[in-house]
Amino acid sequence: MTSEILFTVLVLAVGCERLAELRVARRNAAWSFARGGVESGSGHYPVMVVLHTGLLLGALAEVWLRRPDAVPALAWPMLVLAVGAQALRWWCIATLGPRWNTRVIVVPDLPLVDGGPYRWFRHPNYVAVVIEGFALPLVHSAWITAVVFSVANAFLLGVRIRTENRALGTAP
Repeated sequence: MTSEILFTVLVLAVGCERLAELRVARRNAAWSFARGGVESGSGHYPVMVVLHTGLLLGALAEVWLRRPDAVPALAWPMLVLAVGAQALRWWCIATLGPRWNTRVIVVPDLPLVDGGPYRWFRHPNYVAVVIEGFALPLVHSAWITAVVFSVANAFLLGVRIRTENRALGTAP
């Protein structure tokens, strides 16, 4: 029972982190719109919110209902990856500053950001999402949630990345 409680605390902490992201995103959206920002892909945004909420709720439900054992040899590396994904996400937020958002909002005439993690990856925030999507549930062997989220997220990210590339004018 102790491992389930600790896992619940971890997932609740990630949920609080997500709420902090939404506050930052709301503030940044106002900044972008005040400078002529244009939103793209608003149709898929509710699906993204449901999917990411489902990751947290699904992981908790699976752990409490299915009662998988927390395997230390899996739990510790997955915890390191989940924490690393959060660090990468906040590095992206810090690098983009007021241009970071959970929505796709582009302010005209601003150059693309090529510093921080954007030196190495075109979409580093999505790397963080992919890692978190499988690592967080696997901290407590919630493999069903990890697989379902990862498959659904792959489809969503396909839409999201195409939308973002078109909005940024970087589509092939």
